[in-house]
Parts: sequence; C-alpha cells; structure tokens
Amino acid sequence: MADASGEDVQERLKSALWFAIGKMVDDESLRRNMNATPQFIGALTELVWTQIENVAIDLETFSQHAGRTTVTTDDVLLLARRNSDLQSVIKDCVDRLKAAKAKEKTRSEKQK
Repeated sequence: MADASGEDVQERLKSALWFAIGKMVDDESLRRNMNATPQFIGALTELVWTQIENVAIDLETFSQHAGRTTVTTDDVLLLARRNSDLQSVIKDCVDRLKAAKAKEKTRSEKQK
C-alpha cells in the first residue's frame, strides 16, 4: 500500500513537472514564433526528472556522509562545486539569507 501511494505521489509530481515545462516551452515557442512537439516536451520532462533524481541522490549521499539526516546548504554548495558560476550564485543567495536572518534575530532581541 505504501508503494502504491509513493508511486502515486511520484506520478503526480511528474505530471506537475510536465505541466510546468510545457508551459515554459509554450511561452518560449510563442515568443520565438516556433513550435515544439508534445514528444519534445515529454523528452525534456524525462531529462529534467532524471536530473532531479540524480541531484536528490547526491544530496542525500553528501548529507549521510557528513553524519546528518537533513540536507543543508553545505550539501547544495558541494553539489555545485564543479560549476563555479552556479556555486557563486548559490553562495551569494545563502549569504544574503543568513544576513537577513541574523538581522531579524538582532531586531527581535532588541524588542524584548
């Protein structure tokens, strides 16, 4: 029973991904006055789904190797290590979020 519900969730996620990719492809096709076949959208969806699965496995492996049960930003940064531009964008975003969180914490402590 658990497998059936897990497969159902996976199929629903894949359908949502197909819809989102289809919308992006349609929008871009209209912008460029081109056409994309449903087969192209299906193949692109399969490609993206496979990449998502691989990323998820890698992130879980990094987390487990570090002795954690939760994936952290450190795992994401480690995953992006081979793409320096992507790693830089992610690092900047993480730093901004941490700074905002620290600022909020300081502000809430002053209000006490």
